[in-house]
Amino acid sequence: MSRRLVAGVDSSTQSCKVVVIDAATGELVREGRAPHPDGTQVSAQAWWDAYRAATDGGLLDGVEAVAVGGQQHGMVTLGDDDELVRDALLWNDARSADDARDLVDELGGPQAWVDRVGAVPVASFTVSKLRWLARHEPDNAARTATVVLPHDWLTGRILKDGNGFQRWVTDRGDASGTGYWSAATGHYDRDIVRLAFGRDLHLPEVLGPAEPAGRTADGMLVAAGTGDNMGAALGLGLRRGDVVLSLGTSGTVFADDDAATGDAQGYVAGFASASGGRLPLACTLNAARVLTAGAALLGTDLSGLDELALQAEPGAGGLTLLPYLDGERTPNLPDATGTLSGLTRGNATPQNLARAHVEGMLCNLQFSVGALQAQGIPVERVLLIGGASASRAVRELTPQIFDVPVVVPQPGEYVGRGAARQAAWALTGELPDWPRADETQLPAPSDPRAGARIREQYAARAQHP
Repeated sequence: MSRRLVAGVDSSTQSCKVVVIDAATGELVREGRAPHPDGTQVSAQAWWDAYRAATDGGLLDGVEAVAVGGQQHGMVTLGDDDELVRDALLWNDARSADDARDLVDELGGPQAWVDRVGAVPVASFTVSKLRWLARHEPDNAARTATVVLPHDWLTGRILKDGNGFQRWVTDRGDASGTGYWSAATGHYDRDIVRLAFGRDLHLPEVLGPAEPAGRTADGMLVAAGTGDNMGAALGLGLRRGDVVLSLGTSGTVFADDDAATGDAQGYVAGFASASGGRLPLACTLNAARVLTAGAALLGTDLSGLDELALQAEPGAGGLTLLPYLDGERTPNLPDATGTLSGLTRGNATPQNLARAHVEGMLCNLQFSVGALQAQGIPVERVLLIGGASASRAVRELTPQIFDVPVVVPQPGEYVGRGAARQAAWALTGELPDWPRADETQLPAPSDPRAGARIREQYAARAQHP
């Protein structure tokens, strides 16, 4: 018998990546990719163009089911005719920071938000962007009838292209990042939508984990899809005690755990997973691009930054970088900038500056892991993924700073793989038990005390509201 093929799409901030996978074995068969335009607001049409480019040349030939994993939180506005009203505001667009603060106060403070939807909104959340639109672009707000998320829009566009579109849909994982859908109740909070936007909106139907969105005209099943972090969790096959450290444009730490979190400080969002459980998550705006900024500052490339950083001693001679280069989400400092402190004539070397960039990025994320632990999430080991996980300096410093075993799964497109796993689930009715990727355990630090000193130095200078 011929094998059954499924496809998973990772529609991320930077690109569209599509993997075609054997539904029974999890084997990667083929893949394609295409870039997205840069910026914090982008026409959703660009995502469709990239998807078509990534799948050009018969990539989807023989594929029976597809699912989309997309960047969370973005706001896609549609008129009565389902046409785009304006460019989508992405998760990393911080213009709605004041609106988020206002909404927190108007509902009664952080605990009220935790009680209603499991998370305290920041600029990234869709609900904050709704308020920004109503306040700053009233004409566009008046034209807006429906709001969907990036993965919802691409799912619908795939169905529309094949004449299989029936209604806008999403899944519980991505819906939980809007700020107006609750993982605890399983419903939209329409009062919050009205609070943010001034009136109600059409919102996508929230499908179950294995529930299909529809079929294209040629019979390809289209699954519900999910958010990128939820897709990565499915692709990695997380177990209790696993915490993912994903170093891409953003830095995220998350775990697949059934525990309901309620962090009124706003550090941990109580998101839903794509598999029916919970996905407590903390996210920073600054991750891999801290390293590229450091390399540019030193007139070198990422390999050169690694070489310099590994020549410096732990603690970078007393230099500490607070890496809030694009503002920050965790901690919630949207207007902050990066700060380099502790500079003296004695430690002003390229080596120390390089190491301060790596330590600062990792310490900011270690703070987020601590926030998960404070919510009762066990952290027995860290799975290091994302583009910056290839850095030699990152691999050496992570076990030191995080003080738990660190493993690096074999490089792969885990968001796309998770989306493909969801597609196989919708196709067959069973969540496939694909083999976990091979893992490399990173060496334990030679000086176990060095990590504590680095963390203490960073904490003494960090800005935590």
